[in-house]
Amino acid sequence: MPQMDVMLGRKRSTRSVSLGSGQNGFSLEAGSLKIATFNINNVNKRLHNLTAWLAMAQPDVVCLQELKVEQRAFPASALRDLGYRGVWLGERSWNGVAILARERDALLTRSSLPGNPKDRQARYIEAAVNGVLIASIYLPNGNPQPGPKFDYKMAWFECLIEHGAARRGTHERRRTCRPGRRLQRRTDCAGHLSNTVSR
Repeated sequence: MPQMDVMLGRKRSTRSVSLGSGQNGFSLEAGSLKIATFNINNVNKRLHNLTAWLAMAQPDVVCLQELKVEQRAFPASALRDLGYRGVWLGERSWNGVAILARERDALLTRSSLPGNPKDRQARYIEAAVNGVLIASIYLPNGNPQPGPKFDYKMAWFECLIEHGAARRGTHERRRTCRPGRRLQRRTDCAGHLSNTVSR
């Protein structure tokens, strides 16, 4: 059972996850991995806030959402100066997700959800960090409803659910990081969201 160390903040939270031996020979180093998620809402405009928080909190892994920056404009150098390396998926003006790891590599495993090859929105990235598979997601808003944005949201959730179900049978250690976002209606994804939670 994961140990929880919740750091209260408007749009960020951290959890320390105790790691131990896995099943069928899959094992991780004993210890803990402090994972944080932060909806940055434009990484370049709020870089000072991010670097100050990283220096104070020192999480092992950070998942960022809403980068709002093109791929080549991500501030990798400034983050490397603090000891963070990572992978990111940028999108000009909208969306964007990243996974940063302190003093270790984040190995990219997936930069989009399977199921819709035409989807170019930067909302999902997955990387292995110290033997743990971590996903950073930025959920679609879906407003207004009914309409194409709501339809996109529901189709996106279906892809997420199918991907999560496909991963469920593996013996991977995994965590999903996302910012808190309320659904428009409780029935938007009734019964489905529990299927996306990593175990």
